[in-house]
Amino acid sequence: MGLRGSHEAKIDDKGRLKVPSQFRDLIEPRHGTVFFITSLDGETARVYPLPEWEAIEQRIAAMPSTDPTRERFLHLINYFGQTVDMDAQGRVLLPARLRQAAGLTGDVDVQGHVTYLVVLSRDRSTARTKASALEAGDKVRLSQFGI
Repeated sequence: MGLRGSHEAKIDDKGRLKVPSQFRDLIEPRHGTVFFITSLDGETARVYPLPEWEAIEQRIAAMPSTDPTRERFLHLINYFGQTVDMDAQGRVLLPARLRQAAGLTGDVDVQGHVTYLVVLSRDRSTARTKASALEAGDKVRLSQFGI
């Protein structure tokens, strides 16, 4: 199940994102309706189906508890993160702290990133797209994986 593509969406006045049906139709039958929503940068929201997030947690648990990278990662994901249930209308409530930090109100873009969704404000999405040209080193790195 690869989540791919980009779809326009809106965040309502209560901070709920209606998950685009193209993504919901892929996620719900396989993973259910519980999500972990967080951020690594405070600029975008990452919406993980809970089983995908739990797989990441297993890998985190394998790291030494004193590893400083592990501690920074856990701080960020927990600072912004919350587990949420999708309602019957296909909406998830984005954490208020994350909505405020990332400017997630009104029109947003929802992008599929293989196993999770990324939610960006429309302005931030446009700016990142303009700044995201692949460089020579990126192409070499991708070719190492046969891409």
